[in-house]
Amino acid sequence: MRIETLAVRAGHAPDPSTGAVTTPIYLSSTFEREPDGSYRGGHVYSRTSNPNRSSLELALAALENGAAALAYASGSAATLSVFQALAPGDHVLAPDDAYYGTLRQLREIFGGWGLEAGVVDMTDLDAVERAIRPTTKVVWVETPSNPLVRVVDIERIAELAHSVGARCVVDNTWATPVLQLPLNLGADIVMHSTTKYLGGHSDLLGGALVAKKDDDFVERLRLIQKVGGAVPSPFDCWLLLRGIRTLPWRMRAHCDNAMAVARFLESHDAIDAVHYPGLESHAGHEIAARQMSDFGGMMSIQLRGGEDAALELTRRLTLFTRATSLGGTESLIEHRASVEGPTTLAPVNLLRISVGLEHPDDLIEDLESALN
Repeated sequence: MRIETLAVRAGHAPDPSTGAVTTPIYLSSTFEREPDGSYRGGHVYSRTSNPNRSSLELALAALENGAAALAYASGSAATLSVFQALAPGDHVLAPDDAYYGTLRQLREIFGGWGLEAGVVDMTDLDAVERAIRPTTKVVWVETPSNPLVRVVDIERIAELAHSVGARCVVDNTWATPVLQLPLNLGADIVMHSTTKYLGGHSDLLGGALVAKKDDDFVERLRLIQKVGGAVPSPFDCWLLLRGIRTLPWRMRAHCDNAMAVARFLESHDAIDAVHYPGLESHAGHEIAARQMSDFGGMMSIQLRGGEDAALELTRRLTLFTRATSLGGTESLIEHRASVEGPTTLAPVNLLRISVGLEHPDDLIEDLESALN
């Protein structure tokens, strides 16, 4: 079944009690027990399961071609649960340019707990092979990366991970299952901040893990999800399922708009570099063209004139909102070094751009006016 159909249909069915075509929001925190001790819908308490979350997890698994999905209260909670499922002394290998929240978890939370972590430039396969240890249990991949927009060869990294019995976990937030299917490329688990493109409207918080196999590790993740309780609300699950229905069509527009914006910026004298995998000049373009169906709505740019020029551009723009996050209908721009702090790899002249669904000519005219 094609992804446009899956996005509309997966996890959705008419309500059995009323026939409502749109799934209701089940706000109940608890569910009635039958006289024989059973639960007719299989739900006991909304921390452990809820009809809206169950529907969402079915949809997420279908979209990523996975065997099981788990929904969380945020992308950070989903990431945290993967590391929580490991043991002290286990080793995690992560990209040196991963989302800074992921690296903070490894350094500031799990470092003191005994989890060992290393970072490496994952575009350098030889460096990855040297950095993997016999104790490596997770190789964390982020492609395209945030905010440097590096592209990593998922298939090769998964092979290297499996060579020592480690799991390959891919943060697929930027690409979404519309553009990239890591499980089909050999990855074991996919992570999403569903707050972003899957939700698509900047009005919910959520995260998810989708696994290729429903195995013992997934059972441990379920334990952490249910006992730890970092689960999304029924309303957030409902909003997310609604957002997913338009995901394939939104992603097409994000990609088209981003390519138009990237082409314009690449040709402008005030811009020192445009980091967008759809451009032939991008170092990862060939890999992106092979493992992605399109190139996404995210880019970073570096301005001539340094940090002052970058910050001044954000002040001059009218159609790009200065705000954290990405993947909504509105275009956003952000100076990442200011957000990430002293550990950032983001150059001080770098701006991250989430290209929204406005008309691309209006976005280009806004950028042209601000740059000139």
